[in-house]
Amino acid sequence: MKNFNNIYNFDNLKENFFFNSELELRTILSNFLNEDIGTGDITSNLLIPKEKTSSGTIVCKHEDIDRTIIASGLAEAKMIFEICGCKATQMVEDGSVVSKGTEVMSVSGSARSILKAERTALNIVMRMSGISTKTRQFVEKLGDLSQVVRIASTRKTAPGLRYFDKKAVVLGGGISHRKRMDQLILIKDNHIAIVGSVKKAIELAKSVYGEKRKIECEVVNLDGIVEAISSGADIVMLDNFTSDMVRYSLEKIREYGLREKAVIEISGGVNYDNIYDYASSRPDVISIGSLTHSVKSIDYSLEILN
Repeated sequence: MKNFNNIYNFDNLKENFFFNSELELRTILSNFLNEDIGTGDITSNLLIPKEKTSSGTIVCKHEDIDRTIIASGLAEAKMIFEICGCKATQMVEDGSVVSKGTEVMSVSGSARSILKAERTALNIVMRMSGISTKTRQFVEKLGDLSQVVRIASTRKTAPGLRYFDKKAVVLGGGISHRKRMDQLILIKDNHIAIVGSVKKAIELAKSVYGEKRKIECEVVNLDGIVEAISSGADIVMLDNFTSDMVRYSLEKIREYGLREKAVIEISGGVNYDNIYDYASSRPDVISIGSLTHSVKSIDYSLEILN
């Protein structure tokens, strides 16, 4: 398998997903809490004595015999409870396989505080687990081809949630692709329409950045692939190709001796039903927007024990 750290350099969790500091992440999560809490939880404050302590567990409630369920977002949920003054302990690691009834976290502390953190923590876990689970579903569909073809996310994420969405993809077995627009030069159809040609756009990018930035170029036909590789693109994105077009194009660039000169990415029109047809041509990456823009959450609940 090609070393995608050298091309994308975005699938290292420690270096590329964590914020510049834990404080920065805590600030983001605190803002999520503030959005939910407002001036205070008037229901809990009314019904529960201030001195009351409780404990509970977060349990997977999702029953899905057709998919491997991946727990994700637990580190963030733990931090949310801790921000509220509770003690939280992960019972499984992020990225672990779970099933209905699996206890993933225990919490204890002020009853009011536990309930204050509950919804925000669960929302994070449910969404991130949904993304990780869907990613794993695509990876498993590829079988042995998953050792050759990588599944990637896109920037089609919910505003404000990109860190969480993309981290969840990686925990599910995918790669992040670029997290921000400043990490990779990605020349798309509208850039080409304005500049004039694939060759001209790539040459302009290289004249400014040289080898300091990787260049990806979106193309719509075989001629575009050849032009992009010949002009020095590091990654060529085959946009909205059919699986037959992908197969034909990759066969031709192998004949031309160009296949190993660039990473080939497939994007657009790929879904769970047809992904194996695309992957069987052995591109390097298949990027799928639905991993993050069409999330089906995994059901979890907080069960108070006392």
